[in-house]
Amino acid sequence: MNRREAVRRLALLMGGVMIGSEVFLSGQSAPDKGPMPAFSDADRALLDKIGDTIVPKTDIPGAADVGIGAFMVMMVNECYSEKQHAIFQDGLAKINAASTAKYGATFDKLTPAQRTDFANALDAEQKAYTLKKTKDQPTHYFRMMKELSVLGFFSSEIGCTQAVRYIEVPGAYHGDIAYKKGDHAWY
Repeated sequence: MNRREAVRRLALLMGGVMIGSEVFLSGQSAPDKGPMPAFSDADRALLDKIGDTIVPKTDIPGAADVGIGAFMVMMVNECYSEKQHAIFQDGLAKINAASTAKYGATFDKLTPAQRTDFANALDAEQKAYTLKKTKDQPTHYFRMMKELSVLGFFSSEIGCTQAVRYIEVPGAYHGDIAYKKGDHAWY
């Protein structure tokens, strides 16, 4: 099985919880999708910057190092409805417009501190929106981007082996392992 197939299967397993829960809870099947507007290389690069702001590089690689932009594009194209796809793409334009209005530059041209500040403001906006949203309202675009950044990073090889402690299965079961403050979680 190649990585793309593994990610697709993982997305199907995780999709009901993270992405498609509204469809499952409402008991509706997803509609057939027509052709979706394509993402450009600039969109992928912007998604890499957004993902890297959400999961930044520290002593381990960040989201951009795992190609999070390509992962997000694949997930949006293959797993999201037309309405969600449109919200996601409109969100990219909104991010650049708001960034230009606030800082005089597009998101990808901002300093890391400015990107973090801007992402924190977007996160606060999406949290307030989520608290007030009704069942019929769509998910906020930044929430989609955060969920995909975290899912993509922690389902990548780097996320699974470097961000958390990893022991390949099969292996012996050790139910009582000492935990020291600051240790990575187990995967």
